[in-house]
Amino acid sequence: MAEHHSGPVEMGAPMDYPEHEKTYNLFISASKFGTLFCVALLIAMAAGFFTTMGFFSSVVLFILLNIAGFFFLR
Repeated sequence: MAEHHSGPVEMGAPMDYPEHEKTYNLFISASKFGTLFCVALLIAMAAGFFTTMGFFSSVVLFILLNIAGFFFLR
């Protein structure tokens, strides 16, 4: 059964604001670096498929783009 509270919901348990801020910062970081990964992958795939770079050169480009993006986004 559901618990029945006599007071308003706003008067429930105190909020853990530092934990909320840590979760928000984790989400923002995951979004930033996930976007970096996708963009670097698309650029490396385009370079590998539409130029004469080849597979291994595009893998190196992918790794370099991720490293450079990591330092720029920190």
